[in-house]
Amino acid sequence: MSVTLQNCRVSILVKALPQRSANHGETVCCAGVTAHGEFKRLFPIRFRHLSDGAAFKRWDWVDFKFRPPTSDRRAESCHVMEDSITVNGSMSPKDRASFLSPLVSASIKEAEAAGRSLALIRPRNTRFFYKAKKPDEIEQERRLYAEAARQGSFFDEQLKALEPSPYDFRFKFEDGTGPHDCANGDWEAHAMFFNGRRREGSDQAALDWMSKTFNEEYPRKGILFCVGNMAKRHHTWQLLGVLRVDDTGQTSLF
Repeated sequence: MSVTLQNCRVSILVKALPQRSANHGETVCCAGVTAHGEFKRLFPIRFRHLSDGAAFKRWDWVDFKFRPPTSDRRAESCHVMEDSITVNGSMSPKDRASFLSPLVSASIKEAEAAGRSLALIRPRNTRFFYKAKKPDEIEQERRLYAEAARQGSFFDEQLKALEPSPYDFRFKFEDGTGPHDCANGDWEAHAMFFNGRRREGSDQAALDWMSKTFNEEYPRKGILFCVGNMAKRHHTWQLLGVLRVDDTGQTSLF
């Protein structure tokens, strides 16, 4: 039975760390928001297989076709037709705060009570920190990345396996109902570490730069967290993305 595809346009807020999918190889779960303030989860995105014209960044406006997923009942989830993805501009920095601030929930519990599986929150008393991974943890991640890179169709270009970062990046923070301690699943944070290490010349210098950015600069200027729950455990929420967005003092329209 054929399925009618729907059209959608979102500004990308999140690209999570790549994961191994049994059916699609290396995939990236992404999230964005439409011009009407509707959250959308984009999956499965084989991001490193996308063409130059389709490879998007945070804040890009992305058009795509999708159908409802067969195994994910979350209202925001879209099974994206990968070959339909096109990038058409990006959200201007001056527009981000006024656009996103009215969409902010007071807490994760508020978003959950409203039946949402994706939300933005304005965290309070944030503290970024990191923990060194054990060698066997790094090796296990390295094997999973290698398996994901090898898995693909006959026509796919062979990918070079990603290298796992040697640190877990986490945030402690508070929202309207209490404290949280979450791993940061944002791919950009892990890319930030590797870029910083190449530029600064050492792990510690890169970590110090990240700490200053997340513990001083972002809280001073304004920070939003994009959070989402898990498909099979709806009460388990994860930190998906860390966004530098000015605090306008607006409250949620929800």
